[in-house]
Amino acid sequence: MRERHNMPDKHIVFLVVDDYEPMRKVISVQLRAMGAANILTACNGVEAMRILQTRRVDIVLSDLNMPLMNGLELLRRVRADVKLAHLPFIMVTAESEREQVQEIIASGVSDLLVKPHTGDTLARHIDRVLTPHSERTLPDSALKMQQQAAPASPHSLHKAERPTILVVDDAADNLLLLSHIFKQQYRVRIANSGEKALAICLSEAPPDLVLLDIMMPGMDGFEVAGRMREHPAAAAIPVIFVTSMTGENERHRGLVLGAVDFVTKPVDPETLCLRVHNFLRHFELRRELQASYDGMLETARLRENIEHITRHDMKGPLAGVIGMVQALGYDSSLNSEQIGQLRMAEDTAFEMLDMINLSSDLFQIETGRYQLDAKPVRLGHMLQRIIAISRVTFIDKQLVVELDADVPADGGDLKALGDATLCYSLFHNLIKNACEAAPESSHVSISMTDELPLHIMIRNQGAVPAGIRERFFDKYVTLGKQGGTGLGTYSARALALAQHGNIRMEVSDPDNQTTITVTLPRYTGAAA
Repeated sequence: MRERHNMPDKHIVFLVVDDYEPMRKVISVQLRAMGAANILTACNGVEAMRILQTRRVDIVLSDLNMPLMNGLELLRRVRADVKLAHLPFIMVTAESEREQVQEIIASGVSDLLVKPHTGDTLARHIDRVLTPHSERTLPDSALKMQQQAAPASPHSLHKAERPTILVVDDAADNLLLLSHIFKQQYRVRIANSGEKALAICLSEAPPDLVLLDIMMPGMDGFEVAGRMREHPAAAAIPVIFVTSMTGENERHRGLVLGAVDFVTKPVDPETLCLRVHNFLRHFELRRELQASYDGMLETARLRENIEHITRHDMKGPLAGVIGMVQALGYDSSLNSEQIGQLRMAEDTAFEMLDMINLSSDLFQIETGRYQLDAKPVRLGHMLQRIIAISRVTFIDKQLVVELDADVPADGGDLKALGDATLCYSLFHNLIKNACEAAPESSHVSISMTDELPLHIMIRNQGAVPAGIRERFFDKYVTLGKQGGTGLGTYSARALALAQHGNIRMEVSDPDNQTTITVTLPRYTGAAA
């Protein structure tokens, strides 16, 4: 019996993206059989993006390998678009390289579907994507998927989803014999004509293997196999010819049509069972591949959920601590030593926030899934705190690190519009980088100008070496730093762009000086 799935709301708009027109038609037919009434199609990612930007779409079903813009590039474009970021996206692929699948998952895919697939399989994945987690009767779990993926023996196949064999023969005795041989291990369907066999193969629930007689009235076995190979929904179904025709010409013709084996009548039941099991391993491997993808996707979701909870649980209390410490710092009854200790506590809390951001938000930014919640940020006060930390950290270098601004020392009312923790990580990395690069007893200056957008400039003595200037903001680029990761300037650029700002570097060889300029949106009071 076929699985029953919730029919999609007829108002849901599907977008099917595949460069192979027959496959677009097959998926569209499967969707209509589920009750879908609004189906759009595109032949590549470029056309799909045009549709997504001009039409309402509720779910995307996209092939991976396509010209112009493939499925992964399309997924990243969708996730990077604020209006489309949460759009359900199912990737349909036959790829099995683990690294590529992990890349697809990291880019924010909603689900992965192995092709060729049946209408039932497609319906199950659409259910999973469109049904909220809170309403699912059976939660997806990596353990469940791994259990489903366990290799099945001939004696245990009936315990899992049993493969379906279609037996095709115009002789009733042969149909009875073959169905009796396999009914204990597999689901068996029968057809007494080529026309009926082809209809079953092209249906929503095609078989996993066809045992096909050649000599039949009307449409013979060769024609059935040829028509199957012309249709995407049936092209991958293995065919074993069961026939009394044993000539070399017939065998060659069958192989050309994609037959995986020939069995001579009258059949030897034991030998036939072994051959059928060997070829149904294809079905098992495909099922295991789908289960593997499901398990990888679910594991990634579990890890992301745990990281999100951890980040939320850590950032909330830290933000509270910072707020209380900053409030205490303005208490006029405290002496300078007490205020200094409060500042140290504040700096430590900010250091922890910096580590959290680099381990979490940066990953979201890299995969195009970060959503900025912009708020006013007091940059002057923040820069003073970072400068104070840098003076202590680099005291042995006897650096002069100071804020030169055309506004009051605490920044006055000058505020950026962004995220405070991202701003802290951004400027902490840049100022630390400048202090590390600056020669001993030299000057590191940070200046802030009241413009639209805000300009924050960090200057230090020491010109960036010519060999890395073009790659200064690339990942893992570092030179001459003991234990350097090459992530400081890379993450700074990512954090600036995530806040709708920018960053650039200028080098003056005559002055032996490097200037990093960060631009950020200025808070004007019109938005929060």
